[in-house]
Amino acid sequence: MEPILLVVLLAIVVLGVTAGAVVTTRRRRGPELEPPRDRTRPLPSRPTEVTRPAPVDDTDLAPSDELVEEVEEALAPVEAPPRKRTVFERLARARSTFAGYVGTIVGRARIDEETWDDLEEALVRADVGVGTATALLDDVRARVKAEGIETGEALIEAVKTEMKQRLAVADRSLHFDEGTTNVWLFVGVNGVGKTTTVGKVGHQQAAAGRTVVMAAGDTFRAAAAEQLTTWAERADATLIRGAEGADPSSIIFDAIESAAARGADLVLADTAGRLHTKSNLMEELRKVRRVASKPPGNVTEVLLVIDATTGQNGLVQARQFTEAVEVTGVVLTKLDGSAKGGIVFAIQSELGIPVKYVGLGETVDDLVAFDPDEFVDALFSE
Repeated sequence: MEPILLVVLLAIVVLGVTAGAVVTTRRRRGPELEPPRDRTRPLPSRPTEVTRPAPVDDTDLAPSDELVEEVEEALAPVEAPPRKRTVFERLARARSTFAGYVGTIVGRARIDEETWDDLEEALVRADVGVGTATALLDDVRARVKAEGIETGEALIEAVKTEMKQRLAVADRSLHFDEGTTNVWLFVGVNGVGKTTTVGKVGHQQAAAGRTVVMAAGDTFRAAAAEQLTTWAERADATLIRGAEGADPSSIIFDAIESAAARGADLVLADTAGRLHTKSNLMEELRKVRRVASKPPGNVTEVLLVIDATTGQNGLVQARQFTEAVEVTGVVLTKLDGSAKGGIVFAIQSELGIPVKYVGLGETVDDLVAFDPDEFVDALFSE
């Protein structure tokens, strides 16, 4: 019995030890609530960390001032350029007196001596001059007789036709010799707008593609050189000037030499205002003309500037200046003022000097080439 009992006890002890080892192992591993992970499958990737950009300053996105101006300019309504006044509009004052007489003649059913008297008075009042008016009407009388004209309206048309024909014979171009240093002299008495005319002509010639040199030869009027300096800057022209009271001839000759050295096309020479009744002043102007004609200078124009409001006195000036410096053309300024316009016919009829330019206002565009047909039509319009 004892050996069997020992075997049973030994078996119990072995089983107890084995069970304890199993329990200890399970406690160390922990409870297996799910099957072990399949080590052959890839592990899920960790989420990528997203980097947020730095906040943007709104001011960096704001349009520049230049861009705003360009957009506003592009979106702005296109304005039409200012309308230039016609010759008809600019001559409103010039034709006011003359048109009154013309209006009474046009309405007449027949032509008598009173009609001729009224027509002559109208022409004289318009500064045509007695001699020029008489010669003009003699030719119109012959035309009326030859064509059988009977009404006042037809008579006025005959006068207009005669005036246009008389004015059409002149060469009104500004002479320019290619390949030489052209010199245009501007002469006239004080206050007629001579320096301003030099500036306007220079601006127009520069705009036409010619290189211009301006000579400030009016050294006796303090503001003349400064005035011409402003015009030269506007025209991108070269200005040659001297000290106040300097010899005008030397300044103009310096300008000519400078123009020749630069290869410039044109020298526009302002001169001091000269009283046509003072022989010593006119003699000095003759000197200017002689000096300007010396090589390399080539005087192709001598333009007399006349204030149209001076009336028949302008004719006297034209006669005296022509004798002194051989005037080639006239620039008639201030024709949009209280001038009467008839001086145009007097100068050409009595002296054979063509009016080449007329001033009808203050701007550069208001100095225009004289058109006889346009002028006559505007003068007779009511």
